[in-house]
Amino acid sequence: MLVIAKTPVPGRVKTRLTPPYSPVQAARLAAAALADTLDAVAGACRSLGARPMVVLDGEPGPWLPPGFTVVAQATGSFDTRLAAAFDAVRGQPALLIGMDTPQIGQDELVAALLELRAGADAVLGRALDGGWWALGLRASAGGLVRGVATSTPDTGACQLARLRAAGLGVVELPVLRDVDTAADVAPVAALAPGGRFAAAVHELGLCPGVAARPAGER
Repeated sequence: MLVIAKTPVPGRVKTRLTPPYSPVQAARLAAAALADTLDAVAGACRSLGARPMVVLDGEPGPWLPPGFTVVAQATGSFDTRLAAAFDAVRGQPALLIGMDTPQIGQDELVAALLELRAGADAVLGRALDGGWWALGLRASAGGLVRGVATSTPDTGACQLARLRAAGLGVVELPVLRDVDTAADVAPVAALAPGGRFAAAVHELGLCPGVAARPAGER
């Protein structure tokens, strides 16, 4: 399993949240979202004996759980960086997700990986804004994503078309909302009230309606 991520440094992550949030607040939310994502990935990998990997822009920090391999992101446009991540495990089955869907759980990731193990050529989880939050390939190849424009309202549709044009059978995963703008913060936090992201939202006082997680929960 591949997680494409940035080190949560103020001014470098979640810049579309500023304003209204400060760079420090945006980085705090990014760190919490990343932690929730890595928790889910670690659990899914333990369950299925898969290998967890972070494809990182920046330096690893104390937020990185044990057991993850870290590889540096390639330079260039985002589609180029995504393609390089798949090329790093060329020919192997891989599921790639970002750090923008902290509501994702271990069970959803296990289900996606099992689709690949059951014979699906690809799995694709589209995002509410038109992008995608997960892409899995039974035989990883960067050429399947290289050149697909990212951060557009039809990125997900274009990626799906690329996969089908290559003759791949695609299983579509549930559509999720990712955290791109301030309007996404409260709805996503509400979907996983026991997670670190929701706790960060509550602690920062950004969304008063989001309850704090009970003591001792992850």
